[in-house]
Amino acid sequence: MSPLRVAVADDSVLLREGLVRVLIEAGFDVVGSFGDADELLANLDDCAPELVVLDVRMPPTFRDEGVRAAIRLRELRPQIGILLLSQYVEVVYAQELLSSGRGGVGYLLKDRVASLSELQDAVERISAGSTVLDPEVVAQLVGRRHDPLMSLTPREHEVMTLVAEGRTNAAIAKQLVIGVGAVEKNVTAIFQKLNLEDSGSDHRRVLAVLTWLQR
Repeated sequence: MSPLRVAVADDSVLLREGLVRVLIEAGFDVVGSFGDADELLANLDDCAPELVVLDVRMPPTFRDEGVRAAIRLRELRPQIGILLLSQYVEVVYAQELLSSGRGGVGYLLKDRVASLSELQDAVERISAGSTVLDPEVVAQLVGRRHDPLMSLTPREHEVMTLVAEGRTNAAIAKQLVIGVGAVEKNVTAIFQKLNLEDSGSDHRRVLAVLTWLQR
């Protein structure tokens, strides 16, 4: 079998050249090396990679160019494997890349790719259609999936149900045979548990109801 064709995109010359050397040493055919995502996308037809290694943050904004390029790659060449490398765990970007549910993707932290064999294993698994995630990325993704509604007390559940029905605090107090002050305390606790900041309006009440209805 011919070696896997890999392209690399990273704005850091040192990191990019280091990746190229490591990949070549691992037996892969590095068919392209680019300093930004636009250059990579512009040369897709010429280099025809089977897998692309991308930095998450690249010029011009150094925010999410790598992720945007990865998503674009999925549209243009869904068969190409994608490995995102990042200095930090950026959960929103990881979720965006994984949202399609398709395999052949990876998200690793640069500092935690400790050996040639580890990188080689990740590339081979991604090219075979697997999903490869850094353990720290997995931990934070699982953490974000925690349902804050699970932390509500039975009384807060009762109050939230009535809030979702559109009842006022006074109406809820009458329904549950408790004081309006007690209802207000429960509503405030619900807002805190749902991480809804005080905006000085009823906006939090609407957001709480939406969260409740989407459970």
